[in-house]
Amino acid sequence: MTTPVEPRTVLITGASSGIGRAAAHLLADRGAQLVLAARSAESLEQAQQECVARGAGGVLVVSTDVVDASAVESLFSRAFSEFGSVNGVVHAAAVLAYGQFVDVPPAVFDRTLATNITGTANVAREALRHFQDQEGGSLVVVGSVLSKMTAPFMSPYCTSKWAVQGLVRTLQIEARGVPGIDISLVSPGGVNTPIYDQAGTYSGHPGRPPPPVYSPERVAARAVQALDRPQRDLNVGIANPLMVFGFRALPGVFDVLAGPMMRLLGQGRAAVGPNPGNVHEPVPDLEGVRGRWPRLWG
Repeated sequence: MTTPVEPRTVLITGASSGIGRAAAHLLADRGAQLVLAARSAESLEQAQQECVARGAGGVLVVSTDVVDASAVESLFSRAFSEFGSVNGVVHAAAVLAYGQFVDVPPAVFDRTLATNITGTANVAREALRHFQDQEGGSLVVVGSVLSKMTAPFMSPYCTSKWAVQGLVRTLQIEARGVPGIDISLVSPGGVNTPIYDQAGTYSGHPGRPPPPVYSPERVAARAVQALDRPQRDLNVGIANPLMVFGFRALPGVFDVLAGPMMRLLGQGRAAVGPNPGNVHEPVPDLEGVRGRWPRLWG
């Protein structure tokens, strides 16, 4: 008689929207047990219903602000209490704000860094502590091509993603001596998610994903793949290596072109007043898997 295989349990942050929600869908299709975390309880309930309908083995939702270390600790405690173990963690929570550095309010700049850097550290710390206790587990962090280059009018996001890359690479080296623990970084370029409409802006214009634009499902598939087949850095975007090469090898040319290209390809034409978007508080009405931009590359 074959012993039944226990369903895999995966904890996902940023599960209310974009790549995190897409990853939840993919794992639900495979019957995984899911722990979904984000700030918006309303959007988490919607994601829970979607995952149950797709065949998830069980879904626990926990409204969590990853900046709050005690809340993240409680999140993991509830996950282990509910399912007994957590085999994998996909960390996709992030916020974004546009504008010249001097125009972005300090509180918005600081909160973006807190969410993207401190939030990543809080989630990684709890994940690795529990993985050590259970002698195994896989952590996947969603980074960005902007962890390897910069773009004007995105100083809070670029600064934070460079820090995330540094943290993840450090953790990967440290984990080499810990059997059974794997850590992967996924680095997408432009992705059709709602983060751009949710972003704060102080540039006078909304943001938009620069082409080529990929679907959140494609990035989520790479993140889910990394749970079982970890890689140091999974690139998602055919243009990413070219942009990074230009930034590093041809800095003079890059600096001249970056501003005009960002205005042309990275910002919308509409006029928008200064606002923090979802940096301080979630905006449930704008959350979902996909944004409003065409899926050009699958």
